[in-house]
Order: sequence, then structure tokens, then C-alpha cells
Amino acid sequence: MIDYSQIPSPCYVLEEEKLMRNLELIDSVQQRAGITIILALKGFAMFSVFPLVKKYLLGTTASSLFEARLAREEFGGQLHLYCPVYQENEFPELIQGATHISFNSLSQWEQFKAKIISAQVSPGLRINPEYSPVKQEIYNPSSLLSRLGIRAEVLGEHLPEGIEGLHCHNLCESDSQALAYTLEQIERLFGHHLTQIKWLNLGGGHLMTSQSYDVEHLIQVITSFQRRYPHLDIYLEPGSAVAWETGLLRATVLDLIATSGPMIAMLDVSFTAHMPDCLEMPYKPRIRGAREPQAGEPTYRMGGLTCLAGDFMGMGDYYFETPLQLGDTILFEDMIHYTMVKTSMFNGIKHPAIGMVRSDGSFNLIREFDYDDYKGRLS
Repeated sequence: MIDYSQIPSPCYVLEEEKLMRNLELIDSVQQRAGITIILALKGFAMFSVFPLVKKYLLGTTASSLFEARLAREEFGGQLHLYCPVYQENEFPELIQGATHISFNSLSQWEQFKAKIISAQVSPGLRINPEYSPVKQEIYNPSSLLSRLGIRAEVLGEHLPEGIEGLHCHNLCESDSQALAYTLEQIERLFGHHLTQIKWLNLGGGHLMTSQSYDVEHLIQVITSFQRRYPHLDIYLEPGSAVAWETGLLRATVLDLIATSGPMIAMLDVSFTAHMPDCLEMPYKPRIRGAREPQAGEPTYRMGGLTCLAGDFMGMGDYYFETPLQLGDTILFEDMIHYTMVKTSMFNGIKHPAIGMVRSDGSFNLIREFDYDDYKGRLS
């Protein structure tokens, strides 16, 4: 049993044993399906555990110069690059050590192809399959007016000379049925190009480590596709699946504010700064020991500590069997993927510490943040 009173608050807490279970499942998928799965840094970039992750995964995918540098310095192996737009002044450093690169438009390919050919990086194009199961429009990469990927009508009948791969990313924490339909769309819209390329990157969003995910169907879908295109190297690059359900954000109740509705629990964390997906997506995170309230029950609304009026959990309230008191611990579940990579120090509030519970049950405090971290982001 973990003694959370011995862990600083606030703190992101990764559980090593759970991460290992996820990695073992992901590795079994890539072995059985005959594909390569790499780590998407945009979803999980906790480099202190990269020595463990790279025992199972052969490389990373980066979408910026800084992510590429982190991949080179801390992970190694294959380095896949995709940026919605590349910048001329960063490009020479960006492609150092890269093995694959995907371009978001034909014009960007034309702009940089000479540098790619001389660098011996395998080039590809991101395509828009005109399908996505994502319901939140802000996260839909395949809409009619999407800035991400090339539509079939724009790409035309022939790939540009030199292009060796295609890249499709249209899923977000999706199931295997969504992948099956994605492949149908790719074959329908881009099937005549598949015989001309060497690799196909199917992006992220494959939530194979979720308990509800049908892993056997995933393997069946991929192997069936491979029988039709046995010459293709197939890549997946999940972010969420690697760190899914591997840890939490530990917080503390600092104040309780009575209202005509729910009691507001003021916490030492912020939704806007530390859990931005709760507002952007939006979604309601699970809290350990809490449940959905029934009619007539006393409820609590979680409030952040910044002065932003909207810094609270607006997707619903919580019921606790034992009324909350000042100093109580609040554990937000599943806060490792798409959390640390998206946080800010808005309002000058302290960033949560980062720690890990080892497989032997011991706690390792990896990083704490201070005023210099805040000041260093400004000028």
C-alpha cells in the first residue's frame, strides 16, 4: 500500500509496475503483428523512464526540434519526424539522426526535399483519410477544413518522385474498429499509392492497453492488411497507450467554500495549468474514493488555485462517502499521458513535482520545481 502522505503535494506519480505491464502488452502486439511500435513524445515524454521504455520500443516520433533533441539525447534508436510545418532555420538541426520524416503538404516537400535526399532520411507524406472517430471538433484531424494531412484529390494519381512512405494520424484513444475503418479509407482513397511506397505509419490513438480494447482484433486487422501489402513496413506511434492508467496527480484540499450548490474544494493544483485536457477536451477525471453523486446527496466541485474564473472542474461534481476536510488528499487518476507534456506555470503557481513508485513499493522523487523554473520561461 502506497503511503501518499509521504509524497509531496502536488505531484505526478508514475507507477513503474503499471508502465511495465503496458510495455509488455505493446511489445507482444508488435511481435505478433510483425510491426514496429514507437513512442510519440507529444503524449509521454518522461525521459527519466526512457531506459525502461526503450527495452521494448525501438524509437520515437517527434513533432518539434526540442522533442527531436530529447529523443536523440535520451532515447536513441529510430527517430521519426512529423511537424505540421517545418522551419528553414531549424531544419538542419532537426533532421540530425532522423530515420524517417513526414511532410504535411506537397509544397513543404518541394521546399526541403534536396536537404532530405542529402541527409538520407526516408521521406513520406501525411495523408488525410477523411475519417476520424474523434467527436470533439477541436481534436478532429480529418475534417474538411483540417490543416493536417493531404487529401486524395490534392495528392492526385502519382506520388512525387522520392517519396517512400505515407503517414496517417486520425485516431485519439480509439478502438480497433476505428483502425479497421481507417485502413478501408486508406485503401479506397490512396490504395493506388500503396504499391509505390516502402512504409506506412498509422500514427497514434491506438488505445491497446485499455481493458476494453480488443487486442486480438487489432492483430487480425493488421495481419490481414499485411497480406495484401507484404512489402510495407508498418509503424504505430501511440502516446496515450504507453502511459495509460500508469499514475496519478496527488493534490491536497486547502479550503472549502460553501455555495448554494456544491461545496467547492480548493486544491493546490490547477486545471488550466496542470490538467488542461480537462478543459480543452473536455472530460471529467476520476478521483480515487469518489463517485458520481445521486440526487439529493451532498456534492463537491474541484477548484484550482489560479485566479482564472474558469479554473475548476466544470464537467461535473463528486460525492465522497466521508466529508472532505482541510488537508485531505485528492488523487486524480490516469494523469501521466498528455499531462506533463501540456502543463504551464500560469499565474506563477508552482508546478507539481514528478515522482515514481518503484516496483518494490518505494517512492522516488525525481524532480521538484521552483521559482527559477518560472522565471526562466520569461524575460
